[in-house]
Amino acid sequence: MDWQIQFTNKATKQARDLEEKVLLALQVLIDNLRTKGPAPGKHWHNYGKLRGKKQEDRRHCHLLKGNPTYVCCWEVYKSERCMEVYYVGTHEKAPY
Repeated sequence: MDWQIQFTNKATKQARDLEEKVLLALQVLIDNLRTKGPAPGKHWHNYGKLRGKKQEDRRHCHLLKGNPTYVCCWEVYKSERCMEVYYVGTHEKAPY
């Protein structure tokens, strides 16, 4: 059974402003998350859990390395088999 992927309004707006190659990487990541679950696989650079409140399960990975580096951050809701993308953009502005 596939996972549901949702975007916050802010992340939706951020995704609209991405370059085409970053947007393609985001689409591949979303497909991986939908089929494989919260851990998208080893080939995503700097994938890992983010520290925060105990009840939160927040994760991130790099979409594209370079200058600037683009990242995606999402929160996992295991009981609902759902993930919510809350940030997509440059590493410098990432909320972690």
